[in-house]
Amino acid sequence: MRILLVDDEPLALDRLAAFFRNIPEAEIVGTAANGREAQAAIERLRPDLVMLDIQMPEMSGLALAGTLPFDARPEIVFVTAFEHFAPDAFEVEAADYLLKPVRFDRLRQAVERAKRRQAGRRAAQAVETAPPPSGYDETIWVPLRDGQVRVPVAAIDWIEAAGDYAMLHTALRSYLYRTTMSALEKRIDPAELMRVHRSAFVRLARVVETRRMDKWLLTLVLSDGAEVAVGPNYARAVSEALHV
Repeated sequence: MRILLVDDEPLALDRLAAFFRNIPEAEIVGTAANGREAQAAIERLRPDLVMLDIQMPEMSGLALAGTLPFDARPEIVFVTAFEHFAPDAFEVEAADYLLKPVRFDRLRQAVERAKRRQAGRRAAQAVETAPPPSGYDETIWVPLRDGQVRVPVAAIDWIEAAGDYAMLHTALRSYLYRTTMSALEKRIDPAELMRVHRSAFVRLARVVETRRMDKWLLTLVLSDGAEVAVGPNYARAVSEALHV
């Protein structure tokens, strides 16, 4: 993983560099001391991950992150001495948020999360190049406070009803989307996500275990540990699809 370190404090840069020497497959490709330098370095070096201070001269880390197109930017981990920037950091889809002085275990955790996000994004982009199933959506655009985020249907593991909303669960995060389950059933290919309950859809490939209470009372256990009840009216079709 190619990494750019950005901080206006030389000691902070040195500390991060020392830590990264102990993380396998991490390669520091450059450093920058302010937002403008970082912006140029990102364009020139194309790093996979940017460790980005928030309060810096010329351009803050948050402002810099806001200039980068989400679909084509590196993963970002913010590093700061201040807790109150966290909500803003996650609004710009940061992979993680580390407080100074950075601990090695938290840094390693952040790098692993960034790797997973990068792999997931590449997989989603590969899926998007495939022909979409006829008549069904391949993407759901979820509104955010300042815009929208694209959620590929192929990245969704399961969906659950939440009042007037649906929770779209992916491997990296969950999204709250205002819709009904009936509306989603018309938009989503059942070969991708099967409706297993009036309040749930599941990607059957993510099912690692089934638990049966009686003939038609079934619970699905997914690879992330989530447990999804199967409705009585859906149990036969789900059992046949899973061959259980």
